Amino acid sequence: MYTITTRQLDPIEGAPPLIDYILANTETGEWATVLPAFGGILRQLVLRRDGKRYKVIDTAGSAQVLWADETYASALLYPYPSRIFQGVYRFDGEAYALPLNETRRSNALHGFVHGKAFRVMRQETSAQHAQISVQYDYPGDLSGYPFPFSLAVTYTLNDQGLDFTFAAMNTGTARCPAAFGWHPYFTLNNADTDELELTLPVKTEIHLDQHMIPNGQQPASDVHRGPASLKDVSFDTPFVVDPTRVNAQRRAETVVRWPTEGVSLVVEQSESLPYLVIYTPGRRDSIAIEPLTANVDSFNNNEGLTILDPGESLTGQIVVSLRQ
Repeated sequence: MYTITTRQLDPIEGAPPLIDYILANTETGEWATVLPAFGGILRQLVLRRDGKRYKVIDTAGSAQVLWADETYASALLYPYPSRIFQGVYRFDGEAYALPLNETRRSNALHGFVHGKAFRVMRQETSAQHAQISVQYDYPGDLSGYPFPFSLAVTYTLNDQGLDFTFAAMNTGTARCPAAFGWHPYFTLNNADTDELELTLPVKTEIHLDQHMIPNGQQPASDVHRGPASLKDVSFDTPFVVDPTRVNAQRRAETVVRWPTEGVSLVVEQSESLPYLVIYTPGRRDSIAIEPLTANVDSFNNNEGLTILDPGESLTGQIVVSLRQ
């Protein structure tokens, strides 16, 4: 049986409340929490394999910590993921300047929908799933990106795991540049990253300069493709997905395996997400697996960049599951 309930996070005085929507499978004890009022993020995810539950996503549990967090945990990244160098770009002959929110590297970082209030558009439960759809409508009032859009995201908890879909629509009257990414930090019950193995569906490693902006590439190594131990290995690396390394559903699979437990976390991304960033935080208890529709600095290098005509949408799907 699937249910959807709500609960309020610990509040901040004078700030609007943050309400978790809890999608649960009451038979298996699996659950996911979605926080519409804070960027529409997937705040927590717990899945079960072989009778044991695993914490897979676990972001901050209070409003105060969420607002103070600078890691972009579970953030929806739109209309650009990752970095735009110096926040400037040209589009259709016009020059634009975005706010610099990564000042130490002089970049605009991760779009501007994170932390924004999304509206709940629909909730649904059945014997097979619990599902919630949320949406953010942007009026085009930022001079650096004067292109209105709507970003709709649907989270579905089902017997296979967590299904995530997005649709970003150009709601303006002119065409616009668009790119999407997702920034979850995955864990397996906070296992030490050194105990894990990683398999990546990639063909190309993208090199970054001192500003974390692409300046070259090379074929991905066997160590990158894996399976390879993460012991003493660190990543902060973008890749191009190998279009030949896909499953029957035409989705590329990133696999994090915990040999001690005999369990694997699998993150699948659809063909509309042909880029992938892997990041290992210094605390070594999680790994960021970030599917992207375009490369870092895509507004300048055009690599993977989508141009949406009025009424057109950029869409994609990500699936998170556990396997043996």
